[in-house]
Amino acid sequence: MKPRSSPRARLSRSAEFERVYRQGRSTANRHLVLYTFPNDSTDRPRLGLSVSRKVGGAVERNRVKRLLREAFARAEPELRPGQDVVVVARPAAGELAEREGLEGVDASLTELVAKGGLRRTPAPAGESA
Repeated sequence: MKPRSSPRARLSRSAEFERVYRQGRSTANRHLVLYTFPNDSTDRPRLGLSVSRKVGGAVERNRVKRLLREAFARAEPELRPGQDVVVVARPAAGELAEREGLEGVDASLTELVAKGGLRRTPAPAGESA
């Protein structure tokens, strides 16, 4: 098994998920629901996933989770630091993953990131980041 170059910051405890659900903001589309909550104790966005059995069997759920992690990794450089993010896959996410793969899941997540205002603010003209 190939080790990851940098460990992904993940939400793991039930209390962390509950805090994001109860106190955070949510944005949704047909495939996903995105919950966000500011967390000043971390310097990068942390991801939590929720994929229920309504999405499909274990193989389908694991595929959706894998695709969501990859889509989040692609979007992470553009995201504001210090955010806890929970992505809930709706049943239609399984169909999307089957039909369009990573590109479809990535497009759906990117849409929610933009809608939820999670992108870093662009640097003023003339400054480099």
